[in-house]
Amino acid sequence: MALNNTYEARLVQQETAVGAGVQILLLALLGTAIGMGPAGWLTGLAFAIATWAVLSKALHRSRTRSFGPANRVTLGRAILVGGVTALVADSFESSPPVTLLVGLTAVALILDGVDGKVARRTNTSTALGARFDMEVDAFLILVLSVYVATQMGPWVLLIGGMRYAFVAAARVWLWLNAPLPPSTARKTVAATQGILLLLAGANLLPHAANIGVVALALGTLVWSFGRDILWLWRTSRTSPIEEVPAEEKLLELVSQ
Repeated sequence: MALNNTYEARLVQQETAVGAGVQILLLALLGTAIGMGPAGWLTGLAFAIATWAVLSKALHRSRTRSFGPANRVTLGRAILVGGVTALVADSFESSPPVTLLVGLTAVALILDGVDGKVARRTNTSTALGARFDMEVDAFLILVLSVYVATQMGPWVLLIGGMRYAFVAAARVWLWLNAPLPPSTARKTVAATQGILLLLAGANLLPHAANIGVVALALGTLVWSFGRDILWLWRTSRTSPIEEVPAEEKLLELVSQ
């Protein structure tokens, strides 16, 4: 039995290694197609290595026996996000291939609605899978915020940084770690952030309209976070706070 468990663990770890290899292959294809510079290459490789290392460590800690179909979809999304990250980094040195960047991002956003459905239909939903999905979403929003900020100013970074600011705040004010009730509005706001940022980054609209699109994304995100923080604060005044890990709280906030 111990040997069998070791064999299964190795198979799971091999899938993350394959993912890193596919990520490097995608970077090679992008580099060949657009002549990607050092910034894009280094950033893309750093993303691939970091994703492989963090995911491998998380799998080892959770003792997952099977990577699962839903996690494979999320890993595919992570690979696409790595490509988008490399293109955005490269855009600081040369004009970005907007069509390619939009295409990779659009596929990643579409697949965001697939992995959850696959997990539910195959009965393979796990806390690790949900966290993996959430982190890929959050990082894509951060990268898109960086890209759009180069066109509209640093205020756009508030969109990508808000979730990470909440993580930091939850480590200081423990009442932020309490679980939130399910919310369709929260789900909708989270899902539209990437779409609105992609629309603005594609430059399909006049500049003033693009500013309005990004302002809408930021405004709805501030409203969503503000509403939840107010609810958590009021709840903390009327009932004892059960200390919940910040990771679980973030899962409630972003994924519901």
